[in-house]
Amino acid sequence: MIDVALGAHHHGAAIKLGVVDNAISGPDRQIADRTSYPELSGMCRGMIATIFAIGVLMVTSSRAADEPVPRRARIRAVDVATLPHPGTVVPGAISFARDGKVVTYLKSESNSLARALWSVELGADPLARVIARAPDGGDTDATVSKEEQLRRERQRLRETGITQVVRASGSDLIVVPIGGDLFLYRPGGELKRFTETPSPEIDPKPSADGSAVAFVRDGELFTKDVESGREIQLSKGAADGISNGLAEFIAQEEFGRFTGYWWSPDGSKIAYQQTDERNIPLYTIAHQDGPNYSAETHRYPFAGAENALVRLGVVPASGGATTWLNLAEPAEDFYLARVDWDGPGDLLVQILSRDQKTLRLLRVNVGTGERTLVVEDRAETYVNLHNDLRIIPGTGEILWSSERTGFRHLELRDRDGKLVRTITSGDWPVDAVVGLDAKRREVWFTAGKDGALEANLYRVSLEGGTIVRATPESGTHRIVVAEDANHFVDTFSDLKTPPVTTIRDRDGKILATLDDAAADPRVETMDLVAPQLTEFKNRDGVLLHGAYYPPRSCVPGTKSPLIVMVYGGPHVQNVTSSWAMTADLTAQFLAEQGFAVWKLDNRGSARRGLAFESALYRRMGEVEVRDQMEGVKFIAGSHPEVDSARVGITGGSYGGYMTLRCLQLAPDVFRAGVAIAPVTDWDGYDTGYTERYMGTPKNNPEGYKSSSVLEKVNSLSGRLLVIHGMLDENVHFRHSARLATALIAADKPFEMLPVPSERHSSRKVPERTYITERLSNFFSKAFPR
Repeated sequence: MIDVALGAHHHGAAIKLGVVDNAISGPDRQIADRTSYPELSGMCRGMIATIFAIGVLMVTSSRAADEPVPRRARIRAVDVATLPHPGTVVPGAISFARDGKVVTYLKSESNSLARALWSVELGADPLARVIARAPDGGDTDATVSKEEQLRRERQRLRETGITQVVRASGSDLIVVPIGGDLFLYRPGGELKRFTETPSPEIDPKPSADGSAVAFVRDGELFTKDVESGREIQLSKGAADGISNGLAEFIAQEEFGRFTGYWWSPDGSKIAYQQTDERNIPLYTIAHQDGPNYSAETHRYPFAGAENALVRLGVVPASGGATTWLNLAEPAEDFYLARVDWDGPGDLLVQILSRDQKTLRLLRVNVGTGERTLVVEDRAETYVNLHNDLRIIPGTGEILWSSERTGFRHLELRDRDGKLVRTITSGDWPVDAVVGLDAKRREVWFTAGKDGALEANLYRVSLEGGTIVRATPESGTHRIVVAEDANHFVDTFSDLKTPPVTTIRDRDGKILATLDDAAADPRVETMDLVAPQLTEFKNRDGVLLHGAYYPPRSCVPGTKSPLIVMVYGGPHVQNVTSSWAMTADLTAQFLAEQGFAVWKLDNRGSARRGLAFESALYRRMGEVEVRDQMEGVKFIAGSHPEVDSARVGITGGSYGGYMTLRCLQLAPDVFRAGVAIAPVTDWDGYDTGYTERYMGTPKNNPEGYKSSSVLEKVNSLSGRLLVIHGMLDENVHFRHSARLATALIAADKPFEMLPVPSERHSSRKVPERTYITERLSNFFSKAFPR
């Protein structure tokens, strides 16, 4: 790892951007030494820090004798609860203008969650400025509709103000949804109201030329002309359980698809899905936290049960009859995974089989309805979806990615799907395609090619050949590439560097610093210590990565309890070379309380290839527990201050499930746990996620039984606290209720904290503060010192 000093500026042709229009500009800051003393981890860090500070005073004679030594503020529970955390406010929704000379983005003006729309023009003296603010404070969880609240939950969206901007691909028009209505913005102008209706407009998208905006209202698809304001209702038939133009729950929550309609490139047609959920039973969630009782209902597809019925149609954008397309054989059970246009006449539709072992890319002619198989990917376990499909302008070739080798790599195929060449290869996976340079015939992608804990930007010719790395700094890079690929925006961080967002040329040279999150004063005032990254091989010879936060208050000669912070499930990487590790205030807070803190990415986690991820296939909660046990053994053996007899574990969602499984399967290792929103039996979770990894309860009954927390409740030992939001529409509170019933029947002691007004993600500061305090107090009582 490259050891970059905290707050260090990047050098080279960097231009510091000014901030105008009442935006807050952070003060200049000094580089601070945050050494974590890994070679002295057996000693109390507080003691070593004191000795270090005395040594600095002795050798720094230029410091005035009476000048105070700056002290870092201790982290409080309310700091953990308050979002965003220090140094994590970064530009989002970044986009280049069509000419590549202007960059727009969303960002807070005050290190808060409230975002405004900013713009910067590339040039000799670039200046970032706010160009639009949301009226009346904009979107919050309290001001948007129930439908939008749920969409925000599924997108893990917590920001307020202007939370979304949608740009026309061939025009300078920007659509901004706020408070259920739509606003329009053009460069040099002001934010103008476009709709004002009792029902909210959901998922707005402009046509490519910006002449019209489509949206969904009351379950129907509409377009509205920008100049005349004329509205056209394109679909019909919406009713209770039937909607048009909206992605169904499984598509949103499990497949990362948040839209249910697609403009054709020429703006003449719109493809959209119709969803019929009437076959799915209603699931009721009661609101019991206020003076008045209310309830909400959802159609939730449980593992092994029926899914929503989805069909795809095409309608003229000017109105008219919908042509429904035949995508599969009669009675075939499938997911509509992805939809893209290839010119004005063909759709490229990705169909995923119900068992998720087969992904088919179909070409469907919208005029004749003819469908042709272009690509078919198969796997013995499951096929992961991607967003890497691109059509090469001028040739019609298809850029595709596949995990058929065990690692996701890029392929070039002809228009009919025949493989032309494999573009990338190796024992590392491509993360995502982020740009296509048709003129130079190059593709830009991000990957951990030079280290699984890093994410860097690379480019390679469509003809194959040498892969060129465009981001020299070791760490984590988040990338947006201009359409002409002459520039890209890079948000970079590592353990000691808060995110720095820069504009770079195609070779990675910094042209301007767009934003530096280290300007957040909390970065300097809070006592944030970078964790130590480490690795070891488990008993099967598999390399695993971990992160260790040493305890920061202890009595010399004593050992500290260890708290394992776990997720452990697919599609998540917990250990990375990024500022997010250092800004994890829960870990920092526990370390300040005198706990040693440990994170490990067990087999099953992301960015290590399909074999690594699918190690848990059809038997969740087993191989992951073994890896976590070995992780505890490794870290306790590596750090003498860790008390291997006092180990606690905590995590949320899959991490809550893992907490319970570790207490069950490894009670001699894990003595206490806090399980947050845990799955307790996979028969109670949804089809899209559960069946991908477990099959169905019918075709894998033994797997479901062995993976169930409820089936092994008698073996659960140690102290247990369960925390669960009662409005959770993802992992229902029913999971914890079933667990409580089983624990009572088995005469097992436990504590439970129901949170009446929270969903799967805890969003309210008072609730988050209380949960943090309960977490810390629980482990303090379990492991008295």
